[in-house]
Amino acid sequence: MASQPLSGPTADLYQGPFNELVTTLWQWLADNLPRDLTWPVLSVTLLIATAIWLLRDGHGAKAADGRERKTGLLQFLLPRDIFTHPSARVDVALYLFERLIRPFWVLPFVVAIAPVTEHNVMTALDNTLGTGPQLESSYAWMLLYSLVTLLLYDALFYLIHYVEHKTPALWAIHKIHHSAEVLTPLTRYREHVIEGPIYAIGAALAYGIAGGIFGWLFMDSIAQATLFNLGFFAVVFGFNGSFRHYHVAFHYPKWLSRWLHSPVMHHVHHSYLPQHHDKNLAAVTSIWDRLFGTLYIPEKDEYTPWGLGPGQQQHYRSFVQNTVGPFREWYLMIIGDHRNISKEGDH
Repeated sequence: MASQPLSGPTADLYQGPFNELVTTLWQWLADNLPRDLTWPVLSVTLLIATAIWLLRDGHGAKAADGRERKTGLLQFLLPRDIFTHPSARVDVALYLFERLIRPFWVLPFVVAIAPVTEHNVMTALDNTLGTGPQLESSYAWMLLYSLVTLLLYDALFYLIHYVEHKTPALWAIHKIHHSAEVLTPLTRYREHVIEGPIYAIGAALAYGIAGGIFGWLFMDSIAQATLFNLGFFAVVFGFNGSFRHYHVAFHYPKWLSRWLHSPVMHHVHHSYLPQHHDKNLAAVTSIWDRLFGTLYIPEKDEYTPWGLGPGQQQHYRSFVQNTVGPFREWYLMIIGDHRNISKEGDH
């Protein structure tokens, strides 16, 4: 009698170590795939990019040198000179390395911050103003909750980002993100392993403060509103992050750009030209940049060469250079060798 192939649960019992290793690795990759690279976000990004290509007769995408050029549709969407650039490969390596390190800091440093902050805010409000008004949650309140959280997140992001650009010791960390010579959706995650916790703590504080305020206001549980809020943010940041680090210039009308960052405004932020230094530092809105004089709305097809510039780029091209770079610069600061330390204005 011929033997039948194993299937179902029994087959899992006979899975060898190599298959088990491959399955585990594949699952890890799936679990750590950026929101920007999910099919819904990628599909919307490519659809809008195609619309720009049609409306502008092939214009609107930038080459690896940051200059606009007219191309065919495939070259417009997936240009070889950008996606095969050494900088794009370093994006992948830095992302995978950061994901390997992430479990060591997410739980102890971030997961506890939002609940503790929320509790302290609610306690402070109780002690100063008494019991909350015990409002009932509604869609209007949920939208207001999202707006307040967004503005708090954007304000803290702006503050952290501004300090990073203005403080040499912190610029040594943040310049890893600016060392990208081309922009791809994965460039959003191009950061030093030390920088991730800094921004994550800022986000956790924003969520905790907003949660504390609205937890004090509401009579019933706001868990549903919080889930709605987090889902709203996942969509906004997923799409916004994807297009902000995409070579296609997606402009908003100027009046709207004074309130919300268009994706092309982040092209300016990554430019090493002097007029673009320290511009467009917020994550989503233009409010904080407008208030503090760092807003820059680019002209159509404005030249934006990306990276640190000719003076420093050669020190930040490889994965190793971008990983050890901050430690190298901190050492030079300690021994007082300022000649070899790049300043923010040099990028």
